Amino acid sequence: MADTASRAMIRTQGRRAFASFGGRPSGTRHPLVATAMVLPLAVLLVVVFGGWEAVVTQASSVGVMLGR
Repeated sequence: MADTASRAMIRTQGRRAFASFGGRPSGTRHPLVATAMVLPLAVLLVVVFGGWEAVVTQASSVGVMLGR
């Protein structure tokens, strides 16, 4: 029982410290911030693996299927 209480106290102190540095206690992130974090990696993967051609090919295939 004492172990559970000490864990709860440590967690509470950690949350307070995190909040004091401007963090969001819920752990959520604004969608624009998340997009800004993901875009550089996405661009890098497209360039390295030639993904742009694959995207265009898939989009045209879907367009042809929907056109039928």
